[in-house]
Amino acid sequence: MVAPKYRSRSMRRVSVRTPRGTKIHYKPRNNKAGRCPVTGEALKGIPRTVSKCSKTQKRPQRPFGGVLSSKAMRQFAKDEARTLSQLE
Repeated sequence: MVAPKYRSRSMRRVSVRTPRGTKIHYKPRNNKAGRCPVTGEALKGIPRTVSKCSKTQKRPQRPFGGVLSSKAMRQFAKDEARTLSQLE
């Protein structure tokens, strides 16, 4: 039986050929780049590697930083300003 930490799918299973036959090695999965839900483009300023810094150091310091791309954020701000001006 494998160790309990390898029973979940958080570790990638890699088949390795050895002289005694095929063995399974367990490796961590690769991180995917963060994507903007509006435009679908990769987010800038967010590292793909798992680092030991805090979450606030990983993302840009602006509203919706690390969630929306800068283009989508600009469009959102324009839309908010236009709706607020129409209400007054």
